[in-house]
Amino acid sequence: MNRTRVAGYLFALGAGATWGTTGVLSTALFHAGQDITGIGFWRVSVGVVGLFLYMLFFHPDLLKADLKGWLLVFGGGGLLVAVFEVAYPYAITGVSVAGAAALLYLAPVVVAVLARFILGEALTPLRMFLAVLVMIGVGLTVSGGDVGSVLAGGPGFRTGVLGGLIAMLSYAGTTLLARWSVPRYGAIRSLFLELSGGAVMMAIFLTLFGRSPFHRSPEGGIPYPVGLAAWGFCLAQAIGPVVGANFLFFAGVRRIDAAPTAVAATVEPVVGTLLAFFFFSQHLTALGWLGLLLVVGGVATSYRSEAQGD
Repeated sequence: MNRTRVAGYLFALGAGATWGTTGVLSTALFHAGQDITGIGFWRVSVGVVGLFLYMLFFHPDLLKADLKGWLLVFGGGGLLVAVFEVAYPYAITGVSVAGAAALLYLAPVVVAVLARFILGEALTPLRMFLAVLVMIGVGLTVSGGDVGSVLAGGPGFRTGVLGGLIAMLSYAGTTLLARWSVPRYGAIRSLFLELSGGAVMMAIFLTLFGRSPFHRSPEGGIPYPVGLAAWGFCLAQAIGPVVGANFLFFAGVRRIDAAPTAVAATVEPVVGTLLAFFFFSQHLTALGWLGLLLVVGGVATSYRSEAQGD
């Protein structure tokens, strides 16, 4: 058994599980009156401040990067983060949490194909089969088998679908970029460059489009956390889904290929669904449980494959 590959897979599983808490925490912020466009900026910005202080006092050398790092990781990675953080909340409001998750987890298939052409990774039949299997499993888990109803109707439907597809492509791009950047710059520096680039770009673009994260939206929504509880939920997102999950994810892509990393991270909607089951009494249908088993089975098979070195 290759311990490095197994460790990488377990790190990716941990990242997906941590990302699975996003829905619960975001729902809490929505209920606190947080404007949809402000959540991404503030949770990323709080994470950036924490990383900056840690690097400043303990590892100031990590604040340095070469021109390629600034252009590709700060610029390119920051753009991917900004696009995802803005697009995904619109997907949630347009096609629901379930629909957004179903669209997002088209990503393992996209990553498996693009990793072959961009990174030269193996595109084996098993990897493609598992990517498709977990994609179907996610769809069944979050929709209870009725995918059509999840992705149909409702105000802002087209915007939601478009937002979900854009978020999926951004997530796939981030996975591929991390596979390139983490071995070169390390997890901490890569994460700091990517998140700080995302925060800067969100501040600029949201302001240009009249959605400044520092002022109320035209509809009167509050783009910044107000009150101790809202800041607490924002801090929890920064520590968990933003910084913690990405550290685990980067640790995963440093050890294994992009395709199995993306498959392992599909435990995110499973964890989110189970949290909704326990905290909000959102029961799964029989097909929903089947979908959960498909995801778990696909992830377990991928884990076995990585443990044996394919």
